[in-house]
Amino acid sequence: MDRKIARIERALAQLSGHEACCTLCPRECRVNRKEGEVGICQSGAQASLSCALIHHGEEPVLSGSRAAPSPRGSGTIFFTGCNLKCLFCQNYQISWLTQGRAASDEELAAIMLDLEKKGAYNINLVSPTHLIIPILRALDQAYRRGLRIPVVYNSNGYEKVDIIEKLAGIIDIYLPDLKYFSPDVAAKFSGAPDYFSHARLSIQEMFCQQPALVLDDREIARKGLIIRHLILPGQTADSLAILDWLAYHLPRSVPLSLMSQYHPCYRAPAEIQRPLAAEEYQAVLTRANELQFESLFIQPEGFEPDEHLVPDFSRPDPFKWR
Repeated sequence: MDRKIARIERALAQLSGHEACCTLCPRECRVNRKEGEVGICQSGAQASLSCALIHHGEEPVLSGSRAAPSPRGSGTIFFTGCNLKCLFCQNYQISWLTQGRAASDEELAAIMLDLEKKGAYNINLVSPTHLIIPILRALDQAYRRGLRIPVVYNSNGYEKVDIIEKLAGIIDIYLPDLKYFSPDVAAKFSGAPDYFSHARLSIQEMFCQQPALVLDDREIARKGLIIRHLILPGQTADSLAILDWLAYHLPRSVPLSLMSQYHPCYRAPAEIQRPLAAEEYQAVLTRANELQFESLFIQPEGFEPDEHLVPDFSRPDPFKWR
């Protein structure tokens, strides 16, 4: 772990200027977070989190198979705020409304170590982009205190490639979304017409750092990249364009998680105020198979609103199935 600690120290030194003039993400709000100013992510200089728990709803290589006798789950930390702000976000309570609390570096490190003690397969950082500086400070402490399990960077994909480059040798598993191909679609639903231009570069850098999914003898990931894509109602053309781009620019061996769990939440526009149709999901899955992606994680073709994948962060346990 000495090598990881050294890399964290170097990354923190390189990122220190962002606290006074934040350009950590493509929004480049340039606010002084040390003085309490907030940008689009609504976050200050300290980490803010909603909850931390053993989560069983991620891909099986992260959470363990539900068919297993006692899957130990992913040690998931849900941070508040978000730099992308999708209108339909199912986590809107924490991404938009920032329901949560501040946590010191020491407390966040202790949470990571406690999740490991409880048997988590990994530390799963959900929406870490805007809080990467306090997260790195906490990771530095956690590694010095004995953290040994892999760290997952669970991101919306709206990243700056130069920030991702600084995480080389620190992050074990990248779990980015690739949400949009079209600038018009990204602008309509997330106010980010430049989404794909940033996400594609960042995901290519993630692949350079972690090109192969490495599993242990329990079929649990130790290293690698898994790209997620949530299929939206009426937007299959955009989903197909993403698959075509991935097939052309990355090896077909890169794992792809095709998600059908869309449920209209918060400020979802009228055109996506419905569940995903089975035939829409099937069209995207068919294209993925035609393109011969070698490792696909798939979901059922529809979810009821009270399914476990639509959390309620006002509850002590946001995931109702547990």
